Amino acid sequence: MKERILLFIIIVGLTTFIYVFQNYTEWGLGILVCLMGAYFVFASVATKVKSRKALKHPKEKDESYKPFVTVMIPAHNEESVITNTVALVFEMDYPNFEVIVIDDRSTDNTASVIKSLEEQYGGRLKTLIRPQNAFPGKSAVLNDALKLARGEAILVFDADAQMDKNFLTNLVYELQPKDVGAVQARKVIKNKDVNLLTRCQNNEMTIDTSCQVTRDAVKGAVELRGNGELIKREALEDIGGWNNYTITDDLDMSTRLHIKGWDVRFCKDTIVYEEGIMYLMPLYRQRRRWLEGTIRRYLEYFWDIMTSKKMSLRVRLDTIAYISEFIMPAWFIIELFILISKIIIKDAPVNTLMSSVIMGCLIGVGFMLSCLYALRKYDNMNRMEAFIKAVTTAMYLFIIWFPLVMFIGTKILFMKKDMKWGKTAHGLVQHEHAIQKAKEKIRLAKEELKKLLKM
Repeated sequence: MKERILLFIIIVGLTTFIYVFQNYTEWGLGILVCLMGAYFVFASVATKVKSRKALKHPKEKDESYKPFVTVMIPAHNEESVITNTVALVFEMDYPNFEVIVIDDRSTDNTASVIKSLEEQYGGRLKTLIRPQNAFPGKSAVLNDALKLARGEAILVFDADAQMDKNFLTNLVYELQPKDVGAVQARKVIKNKDVNLLTRCQNNEMTIDTSCQVTRDAVKGAVELRGNGELIKREALEDIGGWNNYTITDDLDMSTRLHIKGWDVRFCKDTIVYEEGIMYLMPLYRQRRRWLEGTIRRYLEYFWDIMTSKKMSLRVRLDTIAYISEFIMPAWFIIELFILISKIIIKDAPVNTLMSSVIMGCLIGVGFMLSCLYALRKYDNMNRMEAFIKAVTTAMYLFIIWFPLVMFIGTKILFMKKDMKWGKTAHGLVQHEHAIQKAKEKIRLAKEELKKLLKM
């Protein structure tokens, strides 16, 4: 209810502002765009300064810092991928860790698969089988596993994760400073070349990497991403563990850590690979969950963000700057509604241009330039390839995110909150390869049959 009331107040306030100052809205959006541009320049300069300092004075790693780590892998209907992920985890060269694999109410053979893994790896692997009537959601899964964990730090992987042997060895050093509560690794789509959707998702991850790097450079509100996140146990206990009533455990935890004054870092040189979604509707379901969790956590913690005495000014300003991204779609819809209403009552000319469209185009150009920069810097693309992919990705993000902002806003206002988190199906890459092999065998069999008939 609190989220609904706050969102209603924001929409009413924005609508009143646009209606009263409709002849001057260009100024309002112009100021917003200028502030966003100034912040982008500041963050870019900070990133370059940090990079130069790192080259001149490389950070020395404290080789003695080797906290005991508990690796948690939640699994719901993941029989096709969990064995491979566990095998890769045990290949990590870090000397001091345990693994807990949790079956979360699976209806396939996941439980029996992880039980066999427990026998295979002995005392280094624990399993937790949650009953069908257990509280739903990834947060509840992780909280249950935390009761069994012995680690000073908790590393969370998705069931389809892939990582290099030195993953934990590299990541753990970032957790050492006393004020650092968590560290996030860079995410990369491992099946990015399957189709246009997976390529766009990888480009999206690259843009997120660029964003996270700049936020890290200004010591802003770096966010956890669920897969490949390393969290200090002290910080976890300080915020009371994961929030069982959120559909995005990672984003919710990021905000609560910042409110409590903990720093969250991003490690761009340590990569966790995950499976991209190959079909449109499952992708929409996943992004709908992400976006709803993003908006709800800001509405839920809005007052805490504004009043926290432990949250630094940089983190607070960075959070506010990020929230401003959601103003643009709302502004466009409200302005369009007002314009249509005025045209219907013949109170405005039909050729009236909306300020949100003009400024939206400017923001779009700015986004494409930042996308171009990210693809060239972090994916090492040439200018032409990066330009084409920047345009494609911008269109992809507009098609995916813009309608979802409107839908989620409507859902929060008028629908009951639920815990349906839209699980992402994993193992589709293996199934796709199996299908392609089967098709190839059929094709070869047909050719052989034709040859026999000709004979």
